[in-house]
Amino acid sequence: MQQRRNSYEDGVYGTTCPIPPGKNFTYILQAKDQIGTFYYFPSLAFHKAAGGFGGIRILSRPRIPVPFPDPAGDFTVLIGDWFKTDHKKLQAKLDRGHKLPFPDGILINGHGPNGAFFTVEQGKTYRFRISNVGLQNSLNFRIQGHKMKLVEVEGTHTVQTMYESLDVHVGQSYSVLVTMDQSAQDFYIVASTRFTDKILTTTATLHYSNSNKAVSGPIPGGPTDQIDWSLNQARSIRTNLTASGPRPNPQGSYHYGLVNITRTIKLVSSADQVKGKQRYAVNSVSFVPADTPLKLADYFKIGGVFRVGSISDKPTGQNMYLDTSVMGADFRAFVEIVFENHESIVQSWHIDGYAFWVVGMDGGLWTPDSRKEYNLRDAVSRSTTQVYPRSWTAIYMALDNVGMWNVRTEFWARQYLGQQFYLRVYSPVNSPRDEYPIPKNALLCGRAQGKSTRPL
Repeated sequence: MQQRRNSYEDGVYGTTCPIPPGKNFTYILQAKDQIGTFYYFPSLAFHKAAGGFGGIRILSRPRIPVPFPDPAGDFTVLIGDWFKTDHKKLQAKLDRGHKLPFPDGILINGHGPNGAFFTVEQGKTYRFRISNVGLQNSLNFRIQGHKMKLVEVEGTHTVQTMYESLDVHVGQSYSVLVTMDQSAQDFYIVASTRFTDKILTTTATLHYSNSNKAVSGPIPGGPTDQIDWSLNQARSIRTNLTASGPRPNPQGSYHYGLVNITRTIKLVSSADQVKGKQRYAVNSVSFVPADTPLKLADYFKIGGVFRVGSISDKPTGQNMYLDTSVMGADFRAFVEIVFENHESIVQSWHIDGYAFWVVGMDGGLWTPDSRKEYNLRDAVSRSTTQVYPRSWTAIYMALDNVGMWNVRTEFWARQYLGQQFYLRVYSPVNSPRDEYPIPKNALLCGRAQGKSTRPL
């Protein structure tokens, strides 16, 4: 969710103090001007490896037209890799400088093989909201004997293309419509790993309510290591230009392809060892958390917590080093961000507080000539994008949301070991029109302890 004008509520350590054991905290979230499929998860330490995630559905307001009939049902499907090892032991392994092992399996809604059950009625159409909530593996999702019509991606109505299977990279969410047009029996729902030497597969059951026949036949296979297949599918996902968004006629709307770029930011990820321990970085900087959430330090003007400009907006070629990396950016700028992946794995990148247009992706190194390949008409707008091995992905983003925003890999061990930074979108005008005041119930910790938020 974009947390418009309100990065205090973003729930990551750069913006929000941890909730102490035995205590509680109420987030106040505004879903205005958003629709779509998202999920929540615990962001501190390595808690995500213990679960604690769930779906979020933001529905269109009653009189806003939606580009498909109301489905007969709406299912949340959380898929992800899973480790049997306790999250504290996994964290300790990373702290000792080791990498994460290969996962033990795949879960669908918290269940192993054939554990999750979705009951449907023959002849009706259902919406499935699929989110990859795992730690590191891209997954392919498919339903035996049924095609999926893609209708929404992370808040954007899409061109309604039919797919037999979908690649869902870590952190991504998709909505599909599935019509129950087969004979009355049960069918496999399948999720399997992509781009791994060993293929992990799990299943759930699609149960026709009038079925008296259990799932049968071989589990339908999916793509395994084919990069081009995945890249071509990614390029086929486009915005439905005839559909309404959160409101029918947004004031001040513009077309992203006609706006002049004010700045190009190029982000190159890397993996290396620092002082004998495994670390990951962006533009040579491996992020280390400060003793005080950055947003609170900014608000209370506490010096020495971070420095704006501590990460360059282009690769420097330096050896990897540790810092609390914060990049400065101007409110209302329109930026081009290029993610360049020099490694042999598929990566997944997320930016808090924003949706961005994925205008291009291809193999090799990005050059200014790569802009000739951009989709400047109907690129999909989303908040998480993949970058294929030894490839680049380019996005356009309107910096219309003041705050301190986390930019991170969705590979959770890499994020934990430094592959993230904060984008400080700054407006010199201290106005509630641009940013909400600090929440009255904001937790205060580190060097912000003892400060006061604002009068009740």
